[in-house]
Amino acid sequence: MREIILDTESTGLDPDKGHRLVEIGCVEFLNRVPTGKVFHTYLNPERDVPEEAYRIHKLSTEFLKDKPLFSEVHQDFLLFLGEDPLVIHNASFDLKFINAELKRVNLPLIPLSRATDTVLLARRKFPGSPANLDALCSRFKINISQRAAEGHGALLDAQLLAKVYIELLGGNQIELSIGREKEITKEGSVLKNERLSVTPPRPHAPTSGEIEAHRVLCKGLKNPLWNLFKS
Repeated sequence: MREIILDTESTGLDPDKGHRLVEIGCVEFLNRVPTGKVFHTYLNPERDVPEEAYRIHKLSTEFLKDKPLFSEVHQDFLLFLGEDPLVIHNASFDLKFINAELKRVNLPLIPLSRATDTVLLARRKFPGSPANLDALCSRFKINISQRAAEGHGALLDAQLLAKVYIELLGGNQIELSIGREKEITKEGSVLKNERLSVTPPRPHAPTSGEIEAHRVLCKGLKNPLWNLFKS
Protein backbone atom coordinates (compact mmCIF):
# COMPACT_ATOMS: atom_id res chain seq x y z
CA MET A 1 0.00 0.00 0.00
CA ARG A 2 1.37 3.41 -0.99
CA GLU A 3 0.59 6.47 1.15
CA ILE A 4 1.82 10.06 0.96
CA ILE A 5 2.61 11.99 4.16
CA LEU A 6 2.03 15.66 3.30
CA ASP A 7 2.60 19.05 4.90
CA THR A 8 2.49 22.66 3.72
CA GLU A 9 3.50 26.14 4.87
CA SER A 10 1.64 29.30 3.93
CA THR A 11 1.52 33.06 4.30
CA GLY A 12 -1.42 32.87 6.70
CA LEU A 13 -4.41 30.93 7.89
CA ASP A 14 -7.05 31.39 5.21
CA PRO A 15 -6.72 31.20 1.41
CA ASP A 16 -10.10 32.92 1.11
CA LYS A 17 -8.40 36.04 2.50
CA GLY A 18 -5.65 35.99 -0.10
CA HIS A 19 -3.09 33.82 1.67
CA ARG A 20 -1.00 31.43 -0.44
CA LEU A 21 1.21 28.38 -0.14
CA VAL A 22 4.95 28.94 0.25
CA GLU A 23 6.17 25.35 0.69
CA ILE A 24 5.03 21.76 0.08
CA GLY A 25 6.73 18.66 1.48
CA CYS A 26 5.75 15.03 0.89
CA VAL A 27 7.16 11.68 2.04
CA GLU A 28 6.35 8.39 0.29
CA PHE A 29 5.33 5.34 2.34
CA LEU A 30 5.03 1.76 1.04
CA ASN A 31 3.45 -0.71 3.44
CA ARG A 32 3.88 1.85 6.23
CA VAL A 33 7.65 2.11 5.60
CA PRO A 34 9.31 5.28 4.22
CA THR A 35 10.95 4.61 0.87
CA GLY A 36 13.26 7.63 0.92
CA LYS A 37 11.40 9.25 -1.97
CA VAL A 38 10.19 12.78 -1.28
CA PHE A 39 8.66 15.73 -3.07
CA HIS A 40 9.70 19.18 -1.87
CA THR A 41 9.35 22.66 -3.28
CA TYR A 42 9.26 26.26 -2.13
CA LEU A 43 6.73 28.49 -3.88
CA ASN A 44 6.55 32.12 -4.81
CA PRO A 45 3.24 33.24 -3.22
CA GLU A 46 3.06 36.35 -5.41
CA ARG A 47 2.53 38.46 -2.31
CA ASP A 48 4.34 39.46 0.88
CA VAL A 49 4.92 37.13 3.82
CA PRO A 50 3.48 38.63 7.02
CA GLU A 51 5.79 38.84 10.03
CA GLU A 52 3.67 36.43 12.08
CA ALA A 53 3.96 33.76 9.35
CA TYR A 54 7.71 34.38 8.95
CA ARG A 55 8.22 33.79 12.68
CA ILE A 56 6.77 30.29 12.25
CA HIS A 57 8.48 29.01 9.09
CA LYS A 58 11.35 31.51 8.59
CA LEU A 59 10.55 31.90 4.85
CA SER A 60 10.84 35.54 3.88
CA THR A 61 9.37 37.46 0.96
CA GLU A 62 12.93 38.02 -0.31
CA PHE A 63 13.78 34.32 -0.14
CA LEU A 64 10.63 33.25 -1.98
CA LYS A 65 10.54 35.84 -4.77
CA ASP A 66 12.64 33.75 -7.20
CA LYS A 67 10.98 30.42 -6.36
CA PRO A 68 8.61 28.72 -8.84
CA LEU A 69 4.91 29.44 -9.01
CA PHE A 70 2.48 26.66 -8.15
CA SER A 71 1.41 26.67 -11.81
CA GLU A 72 4.98 25.71 -12.73
CA VAL A 73 5.30 22.72 -10.38
CA HIS A 74 1.77 21.36 -10.05
CA GLN A 75 2.31 18.60 -12.61
CA ASP A 76 5.28 17.15 -10.71
CA PHE A 77 3.38 17.53 -7.44
CA LEU A 78 0.28 15.71 -8.66
CA LEU A 79 2.40 13.03 -10.33
CA PHE A 80 4.08 12.34 -6.99
CA LEU A 81 0.72 12.14 -5.21
CA GLY A 82 -0.75 9.79 -7.81
CA GLU A 83 -4.12 8.46 -6.71
CA ASP A 84 -2.87 7.20 -3.35
CA PRO A 85 -4.17 7.99 0.15
CA LEU A 86 -2.80 11.06 1.92
CA VAL A 87 -1.79 11.40 5.57
CA ILE A 88 -1.99 14.99 6.84
CA HIS A 89 -1.93 16.66 10.26
CA ASN A 90 -5.06 18.84 10.33
CA ALA A 91 -5.99 17.76 6.81
CA SER A 92 -8.76 20.31 6.25
CA PHE A 93 -6.27 23.18 6.64
CA ASP A 94 -3.65 21.90 4.18
CA LEU A 95 -6.16 20.68 1.62
CA LYS A 96 -7.99 24.00 1.67
CA PHE A 97 -4.77 25.72 0.59
CA ILE A 98 -3.86 23.03 -1.96
CA ASN A 99 -7.34 23.12 -3.46
CA ALA A 100 -7.22 26.91 -3.68
CA GLU A 101 -4.04 26.57 -5.76
CA LEU A 102 -5.54 23.79 -7.90
CA LYS A 103 -8.60 25.94 -8.52
CA ARG A 104 -6.35 28.74 -9.82
CA VAL A 105 -4.97 26.41 -12.51
CA ASN A 106 -8.40 24.94 -13.32
CA LEU A 107 -7.65 21.44 -12.00
CA PRO A 108 -9.89 19.04 -10.01
CA LEU A 109 -9.83 19.48 -6.25
CA ILE A 110 -8.64 16.83 -3.80
CA PRO A 111 -11.50 15.55 -1.60
CA LEU A 112 -11.02 15.57 2.16
CA SER A 113 -12.13 11.93 2.21
CA ARG A 114 -8.85 10.98 0.54
CA ALA A 115 -6.86 12.05 3.61
CA THR A 116 -6.22 10.41 6.97
CA ASP A 117 -6.11 13.21 9.54
CA THR A 118 -3.54 12.44 12.24
CA VAL A 119 -5.05 15.09 14.52
CA LEU A 120 -8.25 13.02 14.65
CA LEU A 121 -6.24 9.81 15.15
CA ALA A 122 -4.38 11.40 18.07
CA ARG A 123 -7.55 12.73 19.70
CA ARG A 124 -9.20 9.33 19.50
CA LYS A 125 -6.14 7.59 20.94
CA PHE A 126 -5.35 10.21 23.60
CA PRO A 127 -8.61 12.04 24.40
CA GLY A 128 -8.11 15.29 26.26
CA SER A 129 -4.37 15.49 25.47
CA PRO A 130 -2.69 18.01 23.14
CA ALA A 131 -2.70 16.79 19.53
CA ASN A 132 -0.29 19.26 17.93
CA LEU A 133 2.84 17.90 16.24
CA ASP A 134 5.25 19.10 18.93
CA ALA A 135 3.20 17.46 21.68
CA LEU A 136 2.95 14.16 19.81
CA CYS A 137 6.68 14.14 19.04
CA SER A 138 7.34 14.71 22.74
CA ARG A 139 4.96 11.89 23.70
CA PHE A 140 6.68 9.47 21.33
CA LYS A 141 10.20 10.76 22.13
CA ILE A 142 10.83 11.92 18.55
CA ASN A 143 13.67 14.44 18.23
CA ILE A 144 12.40 17.90 17.18
CA SER A 145 15.58 19.89 17.86
CA GLN A 146 15.89 20.86 14.18
CA ARG A 147 12.32 22.14 14.13
CA ALA A 148 12.93 24.15 17.30
CA ALA A 149 16.09 25.71 15.87
CA GLU A 150 15.05 26.36 12.27
CA GLY A 151 11.29 26.81 12.50
CA HIS A 152 8.53 24.83 10.82
CA GLY A 153 9.34 23.36 7.42
CA ALA A 154 6.99 21.39 5.19
CA LEU A 155 9.41 18.57 4.40
CA LEU A 156 10.81 18.38 7.93
CA ASP A 157 7.30 18.33 9.39
CA ALA A 158 6.21 15.64 6.92
CA GLN A 159 9.18 13.53 8.00
CA LEU A 160 8.30 14.03 11.67
CA LEU A 161 4.65 13.29 10.95
CA ALA A 162 5.65 10.03 9.27
CA LYS A 163 7.21 8.90 12.57
CA VAL A 164 4.21 10.09 14.56
CA TYR A 165 1.82 8.29 12.19
CA ILE A 166 3.58 4.97 12.74
CA GLU A 167 3.38 5.44 16.52
CA LEU A 168 -0.32 6.31 16.33
CA LEU A 169 -0.87 3.05 14.45
CA GLY A 170 0.83 1.07 17.20
CA GLY A 171 4.56 1.49 16.69
CA ASN A 172 7.08 -0.05 14.33
CA GLN A 173 5.54 -3.53 14.66
CA ILE A 174 2.01 -2.78 13.52
CA GLU A 175 1.24 -6.19 12.10
CA LEU A 176 1.56 -9.77 13.33
CA SER A 177 2.82 -12.23 10.74
CA ILE A 178 3.27 -15.73 12.12
CA GLY A 179 5.23 -18.10 9.95
CA ARG A 180 5.87 -15.49 7.27
CA GLU A 181 9.21 -13.88 6.52
CA LYS A 182 9.87 -10.33 5.42
CA GLU A 183 12.40 -9.11 2.95
CA ILE A 184 13.69 -5.55 2.78
CA THR A 185 13.71 -4.02 -0.68
CA LYS A 186 14.35 -0.50 -1.88
CA GLU A 187 10.58 -0.04 -1.86
CA GLY A 188 10.35 -1.01 1.80
CA SER A 189 9.49 -4.01 3.95
CA VAL A 190 7.25 -6.55 2.23
CA LEU A 191 6.06 -10.05 2.96
CA LYS A 192 7.63 -12.75 0.86
CA ASN A 193 5.17 -14.45 -1.43
CA GLU A 194 6.16 -18.03 -0.73
CA ARG A 195 4.48 -21.22 0.52
CA LEU A 196 5.12 -22.44 4.02
CA SER A 197 6.85 -25.82 4.20
CA VAL A 198 4.51 -28.68 5.08
CA THR A 199 5.58 -32.15 6.24
CA PRO A 200 4.01 -34.72 3.91
CA PRO A 201 1.97 -37.58 5.46
CA ARG A 202 3.72 -40.90 6.02
CA PRO A 203 2.97 -43.50 3.38
CA HIS A 204 2.43 -46.27 6.00
CA ALA A 205 0.41 -46.89 9.18
CA PRO A 206 2.02 -46.79 12.64
CA THR A 207 3.56 -50.04 13.88
CA SER A 208 2.19 -51.95 16.87
CA GLY A 209 5.22 -50.78 18.89
CA GLU A 210 4.47 -47.11 18.08
CA ILE A 211 0.81 -47.59 19.02
CA GLU A 212 1.79 -49.08 22.38
CA ALA A 213 4.32 -46.30 23.03
CA HIS A 214 1.63 -43.74 22.32
CA ARG A 215 -0.81 -45.51 24.70
CA VAL A 216 1.77 -45.47 27.49
CA LEU A 217 2.54 -41.79 26.87
CA CYS A 218 -1.12 -40.82 26.98
CA LYS A 219 -1.70 -42.83 30.14
CA GLY A 220 0.99 -40.81 31.90
CA LEU A 221 -0.57 -37.44 31.05
CA LYS A 222 -2.48 -35.67 33.81
CA ASN A 223 -5.89 -34.27 32.85
CA PRO A 224 -5.43 -34.44 29.09
CA LEU A 225 -7.53 -31.98 27.12
CA TRP A 226 -9.52 -34.62 25.26
CA ASN A 227 -11.00 -35.93 28.55
CA LEU A 228 -13.03 -32.69 28.67
CA PHE A 229 -14.96 -33.85 25.61
CA LYS A 230 -15.76 -37.41 26.74
CA SER A 231 -19.47 -38.00 27.21
